[in-house]
Amino acid sequence: MTTPSDPNRVIIFDTTLRDGEQSPGISLNKGEKLEIAHQLARLGVDVIEAGFPIASPGDFEAVQAIAREVDGPVIAGLARAQAGDITRAGEAVRDAAKPRIHTFISTSDIHIEHQMRNTRADVLEGAKAAVAHAKSLVDDVEFSPMDATRADPEFTAQVLQIAIDEGATTINVPDTVGYATPDEYAEFLSKLYEYTPALRDVVLSVHCHDDLGLAVPNSLAGLSVGARQVECAVNGIGERAGNTSLEEIIMLLETRRDRLGYTTGAVTTEIARTSRLVSRLTGYAVQPNKAIVGRNAFSHESGIHQDGVLKNRQTFEIMDPASIGIDDAEQLVLGKHSGRAALKDALSKLGYELDGQALRQAFDKFKEVADRKKQVTAMDLEALVTDELRGDDAVGAFRLVSYAVEATSDARPPHAVVVVGTPDRGEVSGSFTGDGPVDAVFRAIDAAVGVDARLREYRVDAVTGGQDALAQASVVVELGTAGAAVRWDLPGVVAGDRVTGAGQAVDTDTIRASAIAYLRAVNVAARKLAAGHRADGALEPTP
Repeated sequence: MTTPSDPNRVIIFDTTLRDGEQSPGISLNKGEKLEIAHQLARLGVDVIEAGFPIASPGDFEAVQAIAREVDGPVIAGLARAQAGDITRAGEAVRDAAKPRIHTFISTSDIHIEHQMRNTRADVLEGAKAAVAHAKSLVDDVEFSPMDATRADPEFTAQVLQIAIDEGATTINVPDTVGYATPDEYAEFLSKLYEYTPALRDVVLSVHCHDDLGLAVPNSLAGLSVGARQVECAVNGIGERAGNTSLEEIIMLLETRRDRLGYTTGAVTTEIARTSRLVSRLTGYAVQPNKAIVGRNAFSHESGIHQDGVLKNRQTFEIMDPASIGIDDAEQLVLGKHSGRAALKDALSKLGYELDGQALRQAFDKFKEVADRKKQVTAMDLEALVTDELRGDDAVGAFRLVSYAVEATSDARPPHAVVVVGTPDRGEVSGSFTGDGPVDAVFRAIDAAVGVDARLREYRVDAVTGGQDALAQASVVVELGTAGAAVRWDLPGVVAGDRVTGAGQAVDTDTIRASAIAYLRAVNVAARKLAAGHRADGALEPTP
């Protein structure tokens, strides 16, 4: 990607599908990644970091599919400064109209000595070889000195000069562990400009983590001294405390353009939809008081505030909710008498183009819900379609056939019986008691499938308000091979491995949604075990 002709144009680099997916418990499949990537393109991001192709065959396939199918943004693949990584990344992105390889190596002494166990000389050689190799595969190469903000600026500048000499077109300076303060980060970047004048001939990028709650302020500080690319993630997800929040940095630059003077290419009315989609597919709920996209962001409890907003919204709102697409999400769309053509039209307006079998399945699900729910909103439709696209028909997947729960208010514990469809044993059943109806169902699923899953997280949210609201269940489980934790054969499983898996499901029946989400989480964890993933799912720390 070339430097924008407008000196105040900020490039939005989205890493939801790479750094965001490294959040504990998140494991997106190829279809889910494609769905998010298409939505990011509608949002108008400039660069999509689609994944880490060397990490797994599934990640490679997802990056390759995004490169082939998503038009508009630059499609980037991450690679360590190793030949195998870079070659794999090049293969994954080569079919994109605008491919990029993003390679990195640490420049901080703490990483060089303790994590990489090599020397500064090795880093200089590694950076040179990595960028040269990447440049031989694609024209657009981004280079990052990992943990730069804890590194010697003069040594980091040496590394950056080598990267630029070898053809890097974007230099990203990450605050990998969220350590810097805004003034400190700006000072560090200014020193790099001083020590490496050639830095002004390429795009300077910032990638800030939120460990101290400073990711957005640090990104803004970087822009103030010359950076023109911000690396961010939807809903701020990512390693540990997360990344710079995409919606916060975009709306900060949009709302305060009078003061800051920066512009982006973002279609801001797609922000709310993108946030909801990522939340549903990852299982990471948006906190109610989250800036921009939290459900309280445009709510007013105080009587004084309510009175002011009724008279003029600007009294207590600095942004119009419609500017991020909230009003459209709350419009009532369809009822139980609506036909397939109306559903297809409504979905098309939401950005979902369904035909054939996919449309028939979505319509059947819609009718099922519409019979139990008086009014189906756009947010309901998004949740239903997302759930249908997620599906349970993956090879080797367990699926819920039926369940029954007996629960009373007396001292007897709830008892559940479930029937689960398996890929190789037909339908199997299990029964168990639990502390509550949902716990009983989860334990019965364990008994039926043959696992001893550890429940890490469980949450139920209402998609919209009202007593007939759809329930959105999110589950994170941990599976392992120690002892009797997994009682079926999985090729490639290493004894003692433990991995996490996340699953989500939507239904008007909370228990059914919970059971399906639990099985989906088990499916994800089982696939990761079979693929030989480490428990943390990562090869090593990344920018």
